[in-house]
Amino acid sequence: MTDSMTYEPTTTGIGRADDTQTLFGQTMGYVALTAGLFALGAYLGRNLSEGWGWVWFIAAFAVLIAMRFAARQSGSAAGVLLLIFGFLIGLGTAPTIAYYASTDPQAVWQAGAATALFMAGLGAAGYGSRRDLSQLSRLSFWALVALIGFGVVMIFVQIPNGALIYSIVGLVVFAGLTVVDFQRLRMSSDADSAPTLAASIFLDGLNVFLFFLNIFDRRN
Repeated sequence: MTDSMTYEPTTTGIGRADDTQTLFGQTMGYVALTAGLFALGAYLGRNLSEGWGWVWFIAAFAVLIAMRFAARQSGSAAGVLLLIFGFLIGLGTAPTIAYYASTDPQAVWQAGAATALFMAGLGAAGYGSRRDLSQLSRLSFWALVALIGFGVVMIFVQIPNGALIYSIVGLVVFAGLTVVDFQRLRMSSDADSAPTLAASIFLDGLNVFLFFLNIFDRRN
C-alpha cells in the first residue's frame, strides 16, 4: 500500500512534466514560425506606403481577434490564424522597419540582438519562477493601459524626449508581461492553448523590438 501511494503521484508528476514540455515545444514552435512569417511580410512589404501599412496592421489585428475565438473551438485553426497574423503584422510594420533600415540600419541589428537577449533572459526568469505572479500580471496590465494613454497624449502634446521615455517605460512594462506569459506557459498543460500563448509571447517580443528600435535610433 505504501508503494502504491508513492508511485501514483510520481507517475502524475512525470505525466504533467511531459505535457508541459510538449506544450513548451509547441508554443515556441509557433513563435518561431510566426516570427519567420513576420520577417517574410516585413521583407515583401518593404516598399509599401505608410497608409498601406496601417491597412495591413488593422487586418492583422482582425485576424488576431478571430484567432482568439477560434481557439475555443479548434487549436489547429487557431494556429493557422496565428501564422496568417504573423505575416500580416509583418506587412503592417514593414514601412517602419524599412524606414529604420534605410536611415539607421545599425539600429535594426542592435534592436534585434537586444530583443533576443531580453526575451531569453526574462523568459527564463518567468518560466523558472515558482512565485505567484498574479499581482505582477495585474500591475503590468494597468501599466500597459497607462502607457497606451501616454502614447495618445503624445499625439496631441509635444513632450521633450517623449518617444524615448515612452520606449523605456514600455520595456519595463513588457518585461513584466514577458515574465508573466512565460510563467503561464509553464503552468499550463492544455495543448490547445499553444497558439494563444504563442501570440502573447510573439507580441511581447514584437513590442520590445520596436521599443529598442526607437532607443537605438541615433537621432535620439
